[in-house]
Amino acid sequence: MSQQRHELLPTETHDELARESFVQALKSHIATRVSPGVREIYDHRVRDRWVSEHGAEPADRHEVREALSADTYYRLWSSVRRSSQHLLWSSVGDAVTRQADDLAARARVADAGLGTLRLDPDLEIPWYNAEVDIHAMPGGYRGEYMAGDVSVGAVYDRGVYVYAMGQMGALNDDYGHSICQNLLAASYPEFTPRRILDMGCTVGNSTLPYVDAFPDAEVHGIDLGAPVVRYAHARAESLGRAVHFSQQNAECTDFPDGHFDLIVSHIVLHEMSPAALRRTLAECRRLLAAGGLMVHADFAGYAGVDPVTQAMIDWDTYNNHEPFWGPMRDMDLVADAVSAGFDDGAVSIETVLTGRVLQTGKQQRAGQLTLLVGQA
Repeated sequence: MSQQRHELLPTETHDELARESFVQALKSHIATRVSPGVREIYDHRVRDRWVSEHGAEPADRHEVREALSADTYYRLWSSVRRSSQHLLWSSVGDAVTRQADDLAARARVADAGLGTLRLDPDLEIPWYNAEVDIHAMPGGYRGEYMAGDVSVGAVYDRGVYVYAMGQMGALNDDYGHSICQNLLAASYPEFTPRRILDMGCTVGNSTLPYVDAFPDAEVHGIDLGAPVVRYAHARAESLGRAVHFSQQNAECTDFPDGHFDLIVSHIVLHEMSPAALRRTLAECRRLLAAGGLMVHADFAGYAGVDPVTQAMIDWDTYNNHEPFWGPMRDMDLVADAVSAGFDDGAVSIETVLTGRVLQTGKQQRAGQLTLLVGQA
């Protein structure tokens, strides 16, 4: 499957495409051939060395990580993973940089009159976003280097497709479709929201499925970075979808009380500090109309996961500019939602399948999204 073309998507030369193909092959090699070795070296030498030095096995993922960090194989694994991430962004970024002026010009004219765009030059970017280039993507979601810049939006749009090897769909919209089809249509077949809000929408890749699933609804998307919502608006317009994008902080929006029937997010919670996440849940409760739904998609917590697997998952917390990756997984999100104003018993953790196929070594499994679902 090739990524679906639209007016804002950058084009690559032969050499740029070759570099992107190399990055995909490298990431696949790491996942299938290198990553399984981490558990092997833990089982065969790291654990015994720790026991000989401390008199007991590592007690939790933090001690497992400490034990692994002294091993040369783990260091190699960590190094190549980090290098592959830098190669991802640089390979995609070179093509975007070469076309930055043209992409900005395209964004200025890509207006079909379907949706709207509101930017806030006075918006204070919270520290957890301003000080972190999330996923090690240069500029994060907010990097702006010229008037009308959409570069980081283009890097994200193409980078997600390369990173997921196309498994997120031709429009990187699998997560939105998975929620619409595998949760809302399956469990709430009579639910017909009038207004929908996507928090942390980035380039709107997961926002557009809601336009298709609920054609009579008014759909909004918000994000902190001007470049990504600018790109999202132009992208949606070029694809013929009506979405109202605005630059806002999900912790405190300018929408009135009870304005939305459905509030969603896709892989955003782990990019917020725990305090900001709790404030966002409270904002969701304020914004939801009676009977409305909140659906936040992210990854599963650490409960029931062995410490070695936890430590390998937690690599991103320390090495991929994801400082809240681990802390979010430790949170009791149901309890936090209740504390934010949702009724006890009206919040649950659900799981839905996605179209992605995850592979580690010879093992393949369908991708899953863990959903925090709350009803007002």
